[in-house]
Amino acid sequence: MNNPPENFVLVSEESLLAYATACFEKVGMDTADAAAISRLLVNSDLRGVRSHGTRAVNGYCQSLANGKLNPRPHIRQVHETPTAVVYDGDGGLGYVPMLRATEGAIAKAKEVGIGMGLVRYCGHYGSGGHYARLCMEQGCIGFSVQGYRNQGRYGNDGGGPNPDAHLGYFGNPPICFAVPGQDGPPVVLDAATCILADDQRGPEYEALFSMIPAAFFKSIGYGAIASLMGGGLTGFTLSDETVAQWPTARNGGMVLAIHIDAVVPEAIFRAETDRMVRDIGETYTPMPGTDRSLLPGAIEEERLALHRRQGIRYGEMEQAAAKAACGRLGVALPWE
Repeated sequence: MNNPPENFVLVSEESLLAYATACFEKVGMDTADAAAISRLLVNSDLRGVRSHGTRAVNGYCQSLANGKLNPRPHIRQVHETPTAVVYDGDGGLGYVPMLRATEGAIAKAKEVGIGMGLVRYCGHYGSGGHYARLCMEQGCIGFSVQGYRNQGRYGNDGGGPNPDAHLGYFGNPPICFAVPGQDGPPVVLDAATCILADDQRGPEYEALFSMIPAAFFKSIGYGAIASLMGGGLTGFTLSDETVAQWPTARNGGMVLAIHIDAVVPEAIFRAETDRMVRDIGETYTPMPGTDRSLLPGAIEEERLALHRRQGIRYGEMEQAAAKAACGRLGVALPWE
């Protein structure tokens, strides 16, 4: 899904920011919130994470316009301890409250060594990498997951379809670990928990259930743990009121920040990250279909640099979504 598109137009970072912000404003979102969400979506486009970039603007705006999400939520802090802060997202998208939760988690981590931010009663928060990377940029290791209500009940799996309710297809919440390097790329595992992609369904994939069961049991376990830590732990089952009013706001989100300097000198740890990245690149045989041995996060850094130099490669799926949003909302296309 996140392979570079074969057919594309080049779009500037600035044009995509303006396009996304204008669309969100058209459906009633506050300008500051619209700009904050747009910044995160464009960051995904820059890194080549097409599934979580501005392609989502069209669907988000439809949910905001038709009353499934709150375009102007009253985001408020509802609980705090020395190591944790909890926000109520009031039925809006998860991005802005998660940004506040991340800021709180980082502040607490710098004070006591570890900090956690949680959000309840919100919609989709996008890529877990947004929040884990923010922790990493502040000298922390970041971890983030999102969960949604009724995960584990057939029909609420997330991701792609689940024929016959196969356990092997279970779950697909976002999960991200972000570990900073010094001179080399960071190690950032920004993924969904299911071992299969959303479009990998059918007998040929179900045959793998019995061929490599250990891989699927790990995937099933990751999905369950991520959903509970990013959902149940937030307290999003305490009340049904917000979901009744804003039916797409059935999610929670969690971010954990570990301040590196609290346990080891940051420069020492970053040097070890660089050492591992370098040694793997020099000594391991690449995976089939690739020409280099890289850890997660390296490709995203390369694509970020490329797209900032040359423009973002905007594929056919992205163009179709933008045309739909612009036609409905009266916003100019970002490549014109």
